[in-house]
Amino acid sequence: MEDRTLLQNIRSTKLNVPAIIISKIFAIALPITQVVIGVQYLKECPAQPYIPIYLLVSGVFSLTMVMLACMPCTEYPEDGSRSVINSFCTTWNSLVSLFLFCWFITGNVWIYSIYAPNYYNPEDLHYCAKTLYLFAFWTTNLVYILLGMLLVGGCCALLCLCMCNKVTSTIVDEV
Repeated sequence: MEDRTLLQNIRSTKLNVPAIIISKIFAIALPITQVVIGVQYLKECPAQPYIPIYLLVSGVFSLTMVMLACMPCTEYPEDGSRSVINSFCTTWNSLVSLFLFCWFITGNVWIYSIYAPNYYNPEDLHYCAKTLYLFAFWTTNLVYILLGMLLVGGCCALLCLCMCNKVTSTIVDEV
């Protein structure tokens, strides 16, 4: 067996084309929706005018990351070396990911700071378009739900691995 890291093994795994296409379609659906809703409701939240901008910027940068993942610069050569374009793509993805993380935290402050705005009186200073606010609110909550599920799933997988390793080592000791 070759001496390769786990990350190299994951990257060298080949997926079938329909699975890649379907995953990319799902990956661009939310950012496109963020851009559309952010543009459509750009001036319709005086309670927090940065919420549509938050959606717009998040959508554009997320689309940029998804599109970059479709380009061949993200693939490593067979010999395991790194090209200049590959290093650029990795650096770009890292910087955009860091920006999106900070932007997400900022969006949380903007969204949760006006929780339960007025949806019905556009002249009110606490007004925010219902579609805009609820979309931003629930997509933010969805991120937390998915992170929680990932954390619980990871802990369960780690627990299973520890239990299997303990059982395997007990069986080997008995033999």
